[in-house]
Amino acid sequence: MTLIRTFDAEVPALVLRLDRNPFHHGTLGAVRSLGRAGVEVHAVVEAADSPVVRSRFLRGAHLVPPGPLGARQFTELLLRVSDRIGTTAVLIAMDDASAIHVAAHGALLKDRYLLPNQPVGLPGLLADKAELAAVCARAGIGHPPSVVPRSADEAAEAAGALGLPLVAKWSRPWLLSPVSGLRSTTLVRSTAAARALYARAECAGSRLLLQRYVPDAPRTDWFFHGYFSDTQAATGDTGAPEGPRCLVGGSGLKELSWPARTGLTAKGRWQPNEEVEEAARRLVQQVGYRGILDLDFRRDEGTGSYQLLDVNPRPGAQFRLFTDVDGLDVVRAQYLDLTGQRVPHSVGRPGRVFVAENYALLSAAMSLGVRNRPGEVQRMRATGPGAGFRQNPGTALGVTDERPRGDRTTAGAEEPRQAGAAGAVGRKRAVVERGGVGGRDWEVAWFAGDDPRPFLAMLRAWFGRGAVKAGRRLRPPPLLPYRTRRPAPRPREPDHVPPLP
Repeated sequence: MTLIRTFDAEVPALVLRLDRNPFHHGTLGAVRSLGRAGVEVHAVVEAADSPVVRSRFLRGAHLVPPGPLGARQFTELLLRVSDRIGTTAVLIAMDDASAIHVAAHGALLKDRYLLPNQPVGLPGLLADKAELAAVCARAGIGHPPSVVPRSADEAAEAAGALGLPLVAKWSRPWLLSPVSGLRSTTLVRSTAAARALYARAECAGSRLLLQRYVPDAPRTDWFFHGYFSDTQAATGDTGAPEGPRCLVGGSGLKELSWPARTGLTAKGRWQPNEEVEEAARRLVQQVGYRGILDLDFRRDEGTGSYQLLDVNPRPGAQFRLFTDVDGLDVVRAQYLDLTGQRVPHSVGRPGRVFVAENYALLSAAMSLGVRNRPGEVQRMRATGPGAGFRQNPGTALGVTDERPRGDRTTAGAEEPRQAGAAGAVGRKRAVVERGGVGGRDWEVAWFAGDDPRPFLAMLRAWFGRGAVKAGRRLRPPPLLPYRTRRPAPRPREPDHVPPLP
């Protein structure tokens, strides 16, 4: 029997992303999620040829202006987009910089956009890697020992005290310039490397954080996604306690990542974990956060505890993993809540799988390459940093049913809508159905039968960028001008010249 829920889609939505990464599949997921529900969706994107622009569910694309985006430029951008939309819209921030700017300038935007009731500096506090240790300590949540060095010498001392290898993070990675060549997270293997990174702090725009490395192994990387709101306003439960409560969300297991061991989720599985979920609830109660939250944990096999590594005050790119049997996810929950609609009780789908095709292929290929090196598997098993390669690469991309014992429920995926956002103009109410696409319980990030063009655009951009990189590597070094070439060395004369006969 098909379940039907009425979804009031009258208010348009703006999906905001300031990050200039064209392969951010979470933005596409948000556009499709709201567009399939009949919402008129707009998006702020990095370029006119961004793959998300090709989505049939996107009503309007608005470009991020070139160059650094300060407070004035940010508010001008959103006010200009609001004028183009023509009415109040729900705003969904998809990256840290967007969430931080929205909270900081909420007073100027509240008449144009529907926003979570968020303390001004809270998203910035949570996203700052250097501040997270103190937040975790107050909430009673595990966090790896960390040091913020004040000099190159302190960086070297911290490397010795924390142990090598260690993890280096820039405390505010959203400030990194694309031309700096710096990564937000780096695995440091020497004191010299720690010194060298500290020397780049001015270029990075934020403080360097050195953190004890928690070895990875199978089933050690976990994440949590949830939407938090004041219970009475969102559910109508007048007897519930005050404060934000998780209305939609869950915990998941990261099975593939890119870059390996330190990157985003290339393949994830919805896996209930009470310790992870309880830690998320404690964090929110401690700081009073309202909105969508994405947390990354790693289980310390030595102690059995879960260490909170990162907090992202916005949807994670794989948020569609946590889509319930009625198609409800954190983005739809925020839309319902901010438009004054009741967020229905979420019925979970443990065992559901989400795969980001492009990154999963890279991660699986690296796993296969490592396993094929002579002696590499034994070395990886003997050391912490490579333990994540012990998975079977032949099944790394599989989306077969691997639910825990005792959980064999199967829920159909959401049935694609046949009308795009353009067909929803003027429609006051849309119906969201729980159907089934072949009864599948998995989802891929890019390909969709009802919206194939973003997948094709991603492939063109992905392989185009790969071809450029390959061409740079294969291109022979340029010849020096003739006048600057060094003369050919003369043949060396022997030390002993035999006498002539």
